[in-house]
Amino acid sequence: MTPDQSAQFRHARLVLMLQVVSGFDPDGVDAERLGIYDFLAVHPLLLAATDDDPDRLALRLAGFDDRAIGYASPAQRFVSARLCLARDLGVLVGRGLVRVSAAGRVRYRLTPQGEAVASQFKSTYAQSYTTAARIVVRRVRRLSGRRLRESLRGWLRGGAERPAGQVHPAYPSRGDRDDDSTTPQAGKRPGRAALPTNSKQTALPRGTT
Repeated sequence: MTPDQSAQFRHARLVLMLQVVSGFDPDGVDAERLGIYDFLAVHPLLLAATDDDPDRLALRLAGFDDRAIGYASPAQRFVSARLCLARDLGVLVGRGLVRVSAAGRVRYRLTPQGEAVASQFKSTYAQSYTTAARIVVRRVRRLSGRRLRESLRGWLRGGAERPAGQVHPAYPSRGDRDDDSTTPQAGKRPGRAALPTNSKQTALPRGTT
């Protein structure tokens, strides 16, 4: 069994990502964006692909290596992994670790119990993932839903294509985040996204159900 085949491992990773997101967007994040954030945090060198990238050294020091098998077929891994997200979020909501808000857009954020659980993760993998998650969210959070999907397609192809007008993926322009995002609206089914990894397993503490 690979780590991504473990629901508990995926749940732990989503809790960590939502903890990072809370520092940037206290109101939470929609399901599609959350899944893309998680996928990129697992494979951050898709984003920081060039040697002159300002975040590449920090990611390499955190233990990420784009020669790992997870980088061999990222598009396929993305498509396969996205099927798990809706179910995983449902489990976290049911456990009381994640709260859903539907004020215009359906968003997810940690509950106080979820924050307490996130603070218990101290493994090397949790630290590396959190480092990558902060870099990913900082770099792409201002992109609209459409621009984020366009950028993701380029990153999945190895960064060969970048959206016009983006000077460097580390510093998206302010205009890249617009108000016509395709984020699901309240009453609509939230989008689904992605989550592969090739690292050690981090488990949710028992007794959080």
